[in-house]
Amino acid sequence: VINKVLIANNGIAAVKCMRSIRRWSYEMFKNERAIRFVVMVTPEDLKANAEYIKMADHYVPVPGGSNNNNYANVELIVDIAIRTQVQAVWAGWGHASENPKLPELLHKNNIAFIGPPEKAMWALGDKIASSIVAQTADIPTLPWSGSELKAQYSDKKIKISSELYKKGCVSTVEEGLASAQKIGFPVMIKASEGGGGKGIRKAETSEDFPNLFRQVQSEVPGSPIFIMKLATCARHLEVQLLADQYGNAISLFGRDCSIQRRHQKIIEEAPAVIAQQDIFEDMEKAAVRLAKMVGYVSAGTVEYLYDTEGFYYFLELNPRLQVEHPCTEMVSDVNLPASQLQVAMGLPLHRIKDIRVLYGESPWGDSVIDFDQPRQKPQPWGHVIAARITSENPDEGFKPSSGTVQELNFRSSKNVWGYFSVAASGGLHEFADSQFGHCFSWGENREQARENLVVALKELSIRGDFRTTVEYLITLLETESFQLNTIDTQWLDILIAEKVQSEKPDILLGVICGALHIADRKVLDAFQSFQNSLERGQIQGSNTLDHIVNIELIHEGYKYKVQATKSGANSYFLVMNGSFKEIEVHKLSDGSILLSLDSLSFTTYMREEVDRYRIVIGNQTCVFEKENDPSLLRSPSAGKLLSLIVEDGGHIAKGQAYAEIEVMKMVMTLTASEAGTVIYTKRPGAVLDAGTVIGHLELDDPSLITRAQDYKGQFPELDVSTPTVGEKLNHKHNHYRQMLDNILAGYCLPEPYHLMRLRDVIDRFMSSLRDPSLPLLELQEVIASISGRIPLSVEKKNKKTHDFV
Repeated sequence: VINKVLIANNGIAAVKCMRSIRRWSYEMFKNERAIRFVVMVTPEDLKANAEYIKMADHYVPVPGGSNNNNYANVELIVDIAIRTQVQAVWAGWGHASENPKLPELLHKNNIAFIGPPEKAMWALGDKIASSIVAQTADIPTLPWSGSELKAQYSDKKIKISSELYKKGCVSTVEEGLASAQKIGFPVMIKASEGGGGKGIRKAETSEDFPNLFRQVQSEVPGSPIFIMKLATCARHLEVQLLADQYGNAISLFGRDCSIQRRHQKIIEEAPAVIAQQDIFEDMEKAAVRLAKMVGYVSAGTVEYLYDTEGFYYFLELNPRLQVEHPCTEMVSDVNLPASQLQVAMGLPLHRIKDIRVLYGESPWGDSVIDFDQPRQKPQPWGHVIAARITSENPDEGFKPSSGTVQELNFRSSKNVWGYFSVAASGGLHEFADSQFGHCFSWGENREQARENLVVALKELSIRGDFRTTVEYLITLLETESFQLNTIDTQWLDILIAEKVQSEKPDILLGVICGALHIADRKVLDAFQSFQNSLERGQIQGSNTLDHIVNIELIHEGYKYKVQATKSGANSYFLVMNGSFKEIEVHKLSDGSILLSLDSLSFTTYMREEVDRYRIVIGNQTCVFEKENDPSLLRSPSAGKLLSLIVEDGGHIAKGQAYAEIEVMKMVMTLTASEAGTVIYTKRPGAVLDAGTVIGHLELDDPSLITRAQDYKGQFPELDVSTPTVGEKLNHKHNHYRQMLDNILAGYCLPEPYHLMRLRDVIDRFMSSLRDPSLPLLELQEVIASISGRIPLSVEKKNKKTHDFV
């Protein structure tokens, strides 16, 4: 019996595990807390207000920093499992989920591992061993450093000796380069213990190979490395496996995970409709055959490459639950974390309710099911498309970043749902995974699922310190290639290389919003500073009390110079190149600004970063640079400095890589924007904040630095199709009076606009004041406001008097 589980994970993995098993627990026992959960918590997770901590029944503090100190530390996990007296451990994905040492040590301490046994995990979870097993099972593989290797298989037992294993590995740059040249470029350099985009690089030429090989070594230290041919124009298809402790294994359909960046999935689908049905059935049978060959237990995923000619090649088996497993859940109606738990409890597949229903059997029966030749062959229900929500900047090659979240508002519907590891007032720390959310859309067909997801993403509101992929995901889903399903694994990388970007707001609208945010912040700071001085008995100099704010915003080589003045309690007057706009603004409680411009309203917020302003208008983002000094080499994100590629005092060419940093479990290469000699101020191992100066660059030719050109255009003319002020005389009179009140309150425009406005407003105000119809119109306004709240007889008398007048 298992009624207490340790979750050796954090983020969305922990959230999904608890949600799924609690739903199953309520269905089975009418008590969602029948299974209690213990979670591990780092100081960073506590500071980030992570959602999974609040969901758990009990938490155990663990050391912070990289996952070697906590979620990937097998000895620590086992120690906590023993101390908290749990009956089982669920590791999810990432961290220690693929480390065979974890199930081995748990088994020695009579604690169940909700996953495969250590031997099966090693045989299929290790990318090198699994390729050898696949070749032994006569499943096609791409050319790699271990092609033609086969293991010993007899009496339903498979043995891969250490000598055989080493034949598939390359241990040095020289060995790897020789293998790559034999296979033929381009090739993939892969760490057998890598995953989730870590420990994998594409080498196009022999010149690129050495540095990329060393990057793989540094990302997954100590991992064996192998070389594999790069498949071009291929799809990434998966088969979802589920196996019990009694030799039964089944396929729960497939997934298409071809849309990837940095070899990390970003959009997934189920089922895999691109493959011919008979070929995909062969892929499913091969996956089941692999699982049975090594005695696999629990959930796992076999990954294939599928080319344009209908051939498939074994890629690897992930001996764990995948992030995208809800796609399979939605088309099969099988709760996978709950199924994993039941398998760990010792239930055979034919006793699991969801599996019985899938195969057309009575939900609560116990009849044995022939999974090889069932009475009713399972069929997927509808189509699902999923999108990963990550804290990455698509405009800069999906650079990850961390920070706080001020707002997260996801509107689910009957066909779209999602889950997130953070909420408002939460955040992501530098050691967290950049993925903090996952959205899933179901439809009767692929197009319906796509449309549902696009609408949901357009309604998703996330406001925080970091950019997200939401806008870019919408752009991808609306491309013709995606709609026609003509994509492959390199499609997204090509779009990124071509600098295809998400839809941006009008640049002048962005300038207006940016100017309003900057001006409002500076006016507020100046007022606060003045008030603080008065409280200290001091009076500031007149030069600090200027009511005009000069703003410079740089975008794509142009500098937009705007002069902003507060023209009223809730309005600003902006001037640019002789044109002007007066805009009504309202500061909202969440820090955003609601503005009214040319008969339209917009909600906008701004995030000031080290070298730029990020302006969000609705669900679109535009970025304005500050004046940048290319002689300062800064870290773009918080993280750790891993290595210096160019030695101190060395020369860097324009665009050349000079350092590597680790950001949110990924390695980023930093390049110089200009050529020069580098002098470092930080050394490898240094912890970096966003904007930290790593070094200084003595520029070869300072005169080559490009400066932004002044923008010569003007604001667009006012749209007068919908007047902002009522046409009635009393409404105009009230408007003129409010403008005069603002002037008397000290809201003065810059010259020559102030004197022009003052004269014009006084003339209009006096003209309206002299009009004899003004008192009558004001009386009508008062009567209209009390109509229905006074006796009918009084209302009739008022009407007669009004008509007489």
